[in-house]
Amino acid sequence: MKLLLTFATLALAAVAAANQVQAPAKVVCYYDSKSYVRESQARMLPPDLEPALAFCTHLVYGYAGVQPDTFKMVSLNENLDIDTAHANYRTVTNFKSKYPQLKVLLSVGGDADVDEAAKYNLLLESPQARTAFVNSGVLLAEQHGFDGIDLAWQFPRIKPKKLRSGWGSFWHGVKKTFGTTPVDDKEAEHREGFTALVREMKAALNLKPHMQLAVTVLPNVNASVYHDVPSIINLVDFVNINAFDYYTPERNIKEADYTAPIYTPQNRNPLLNVDAAVNYWLHSGAPSNKIVLGISTKARTWKLDADSEIAGVPPLHADGPGEAGPYTKTEGVLSYPEVCMKLINPNHQKGMRPYLRKFTDPSKRFGTYAFRLPDDGGEPGLWVSYEDPDTAAQKAVYAKSKNLGGVSISDLSMDDFRELCTNNKYPILRAVKYRL
Repeated sequence: MKLLLTFATLALAAVAAANQVQAPAKVVCYYDSKSYVRESQARMLPPDLEPALAFCTHLVYGYAGVQPDTFKMVSLNENLDIDTAHANYRTVTNFKSKYPQLKVLLSVGGDADVDEAAKYNLLLESPQARTAFVNSGVLLAEQHGFDGIDLAWQFPRIKPKKLRSGWGSFWHGVKKTFGTTPVDDKEAEHREGFTALVREMKAALNLKPHMQLAVTVLPNVNASVYHDVPSIINLVDFVNINAFDYYTPERNIKEADYTAPIYTPQNRNPLLNVDAAVNYWLHSGAPSNKIVLGISTKARTWKLDADSEIAGVPPLHADGPGEAGPYTKTEGVLSYPEVCMKLINPNHQKGMRPYLRKFTDPSKRFGTYAFRLPDDGGEPGLWVSYEDPDTAAQKAVYAKSKNLGGVSISDLSMDDFRELCTNNKYPILRAVKYRL
């Protein structure tokens, strides 16, 4: 009898494991609504989303914010999101009529709410503020047809590592072994407050039918400080880890490097990579199928100068953010199509600035980069770290190898949604979907 019970237990465990592995992978697609107000080819309207939706299991609309005096969740652009002239909230949630399996969530924070950012921590310190936030958030989501809320909480960031050499680097490394410089004097209180917020938001959403709760870990937020994994993981439907922007021209003005390596490049901080971010959650007890790996479609760019290495191999000396792109018009940032079009010069026109030389990563561990050196006329060079369909697919393969719940694309507006330089719209999204 005992032997039969043992076999039955093993059989049930095998079935449960098979069910977890065979569960459909999530493809969580973020839509940053600020792309609506861009100009020219970079402007993304809700109808531009539709070719992507066949590949997405979730569509996350960003971003709502926090009203500083009341701590209520509010639209950051009511004219765009709510008013009848545009009504983007309702336009986006109406996609569910054509794609009934699609879940549409409203995300709050996400680095979009720059007005008095300290309010995010202040909210966590007050039970009354949390209640106002939760009640207003659930009401806002329900009124406009959303299927839940994504907490992309704007915690303080870890400080970037400064360039050092020789003994200075050695002794700094020893010091960092025994402690880190705090960026938040109330870390423990804010950790407990966020746990309470997740618990209270989940309780409120449970009163509504089929409402989901997600948490997004923004880049360079120390999850070991702010996220009590055992306490929150059973309360959320998934956790999206934005494992990118480890190096950016804003944080690392004088040093260009891979922005989102899967594994640690040689002689780098072993915590600033995808694998370390994922393993923190797994080793803290999170089920792998609740973890979603965030992939950025945004390239990060630096200027190169006379002190930059001519080989272009990172890390290398840089001189601040690279020139703005013709569409996104933001220094230090290029969309994937803006990078893609710089990699080719079909007409070889005389007098044009040299196009970027692309360097792939045969090891499939660190990522792709492209660069051009400064020219003799004094024009600066450019160094670019970015995802292309191949590297994004490699991250999907990594997610699958770890039995993760899926991947996210952050965000759709930086993919080639207009088919400007590829044969299909949304080539990064497609590459990820096909490899899961």
